[in-house]
Amino acid sequence: MTYLPKLLSLATAVPPFVLKQTEVAAQARDLFAHRARDIDRLMPVFTNAGIETRRSCVPLEWYREAADWKDRNAIYVESAVEVLADASLKCLDQVDMAVEEVDAIITVSTTGIATPSLDARLMNKLGLRRDIIRLPVFGLGCAGGVLGLSRAASFAAAMPGKNVLLLVVELCALTFRPGDLSKSNVIAAALFGDGAAAALVSTRASAAAPHSQPLLAAAGEYTWPDSLDVMGWHIEDDGFGVLFSRDIPAIIADRFGPALDGFLASNALSRADLSEYVCHPGGTKVLEALESTLALPQGAMRDARDVLRDYGNMSAATVLFVLERALRRSTGERLLMSSLGPGFTVAFQVLEQP
Repeated sequence: MTYLPKLLSLATAVPPFVLKQTEVAAQARDLFAHRARDIDRLMPVFTNAGIETRRSCVPLEWYREAADWKDRNAIYVESAVEVLADASLKCLDQVDMAVEEVDAIITVSTTGIATPSLDARLMNKLGLRRDIIRLPVFGLGCAGGVLGLSRAASFAAAMPGKNVLLLVVELCALTFRPGDLSKSNVIAAALFGDGAAAALVSTRASAAAPHSQPLLAAAGEYTWPDSLDVMGWHIEDDGFGVLFSRDIPAIIADRFGPALDGFLASNALSRADLSEYVCHPGGTKVLEALESTLALPQGAMRDARDVLRDYGNMSAATVLFVLERALRRSTGERLLMSSLGPGFTVAFQVLEQP
C-alpha cells in the first residue's frame, strides 16, 4: 500500500529587529566609503533589490562591529533556537497538536554551526519526546526549504501515521563581515535577512488543519556538473564569506527549463499540468530569469516578490514563506515548488490539492 504524505500545517517566524533598506544602505555606504573605491557603483544594488524591510536577530548597529566567528556563532545558536521554537509552536497550534505527538524532526540550516544540533536544543526548550527521531541537515543553502520538505515527505511515507516536523532557519544577515570589501559581500548586505519556518507532514490527515492539506507528490533535484563555484560559503577567520556568481540569472535562463522538463517528464507530467509556481526569490534578477524561462508575464510571481520586498532573501526559509502565502489564496490543483542552491542544484517539489 502507498501512503501519501500531506502538508498539515505551515508557519513562519522572524526575529525582532526590523531593518529598513534605506537605513541599511546608508550604513553600508558609511562603512565602505573610505575603503572601497567603487562603492558608488555598487550602491544601486540596494535600491534595485526589490526589498523594503528585512528582519534580523541583532540590531543594525551590531553590523558595524568586527565580530569574530565565535561571537557570531554564539548569537546564531541562541537566536536560531528562539525563532525555531516560535515557528514550531505556531505550526503545531494550527492543528491542535501537542509537542509530545511529534515523532520526527528534520532541521535545516546553513548559516551557522551547532553541536549539539539545534534540534537537540529544541528538545529541551519545547519538551519534545526523548525518543524522537532527529535529522539535522547542513549545506543545502537556498535549496534547503524545498529539499527539506521533500525529505520530510520521505520520512512520513516511510512511517505511516507518524508526525514529521520540518524546521528551517537561516540567520543570513549574521554572515555580513564589515572587513570584506568584495562585491559579493555588498550584494549580500543588500539581500540577506533572517527567518524561520516550520511544516508538519504526515500521512494522517488532521481535522483541525487551517487549509486544504495538499499531498506532497513528486520530488526531485538536479545538480549541474562543474558548478561548485556558483554559490556557497568560503570559510574565513571571522565567519562565512559569501560566494555569488554573477552568472546565476544566465544559468537559470539556459538550464532551468531543461532540468524542469526532465523532472516533470520522469513523473509523467508537463508544464501544462502545473497551475502555479512557488519559487525561491533569490533576487529580482533571479525572479525575472525564472519568469522568462517559464514564459510567465513579468511580475507574475507576486507572492515571491512580496516576500522578497518584506523579508529579503532568507535563504532556505524564503520559499516556505512564499508557499505560506500561496496556500492562503490558491485554488490551483497542482503547485510546483523550486529553489536553487549550492552544488549548483535545483530542487523541485510538487504539491497536489486533494
